[in-house]
Amino acid sequence: MSILRVENLTYTYSPSTPFEHIAVNDVSFEINKGDFIGIIGHTGSGKSTLVQMLNGLLKPTKGKIYFDGKDIWEKPKEIRKIRFNVGLVFQYPEYQLFEETVEKDIAFGPSNMGLNDEQIKERVKKAAKFVGLREELLPKSPFDLSGGEKRRAAIAGVIAMDPDILILDEPTAGLDPVGRDILLSQIDAYHRERKNTVLLVSHSMEDVASVCEKVLVMNHSQLWDFDTTDHIFSRGEELAQIGLRIPQVTSIVDALIHEGFPLKRGVLTVEEAVTEITEYLKREGRL
Repeated sequence: MSILRVENLTYTYSPSTPFEHIAVNDVSFEINKGDFIGIIGHTGSGKSTLVQMLNGLLKPTKGKIYFDGKDIWEKPKEIRKIRFNVGLVFQYPEYQLFEETVEKDIAFGPSNMGLNDEQIKERVKKAAKFVGLREELLPKSPFDLSGGEKRRAAIAGVIAMDPDILILDEPTAGLDPVGRDILLSQIDAYHRERKNTVLLVSHSMEDVASVCEKVLVMNHSQLWDFDTTDHIFSRGEELAQIGLRIPQVTSIVDALIHEGFPLKRGVLTVEEAVTEITEYLKREGRL
């Protein structure tokens, strides 16, 4: 069932000036409830502008955005409600922390939704648990947390609003490999448990391949393709032409196939590659 539909979406910065720039140009697509979508594209392709329109932070120059079948800009005075339903986590969200305690920071969104104290407390507790923040951290200042903990606290603040759609713009940027893996697994667990729609903007093809079911590709402000993850990453040469690459493990398996090894195409993760190569070695009697 469709939860978000975009029709002929265009956004122009500084229109009718010498600095006019079309960031998103005539983009249309549809996202179903419960989808886990990766959004990729080279720097300046329009990804961040696109997601800021999806939750009403930017108003399209042209085109329509429908959430749950309704035009989100039909009643401009009610656009604030859309931001509760379509939660957006910016890149480096820890820089947006501002409250005295972690608990108050996570509670900020739910408080603005008009919930009572008991409901807010419950949402804070659940959101903190989802992102792996220990309960003893909640009374602390967010500025006393580690970098990874700050990132998780900021994400918890959006999750606490229980949005129907959660958008994350480069959530693993700047994290070390361990922190990256932990955060991705928590986002994946959130999606599987809540069944909410998740959109993940990322420059890391490995991140996208590990958790996303479909991938939306932006190129020079336009929609290049929107398809299943395995199909998108089966187009390695075409992606290279627009400045993108496929996951490293996919590239390695494709190279082995090119050398004559009878392996399955579309391998996206190290785990899949290990399984595929192990099965081949067993068939050959080498294991």
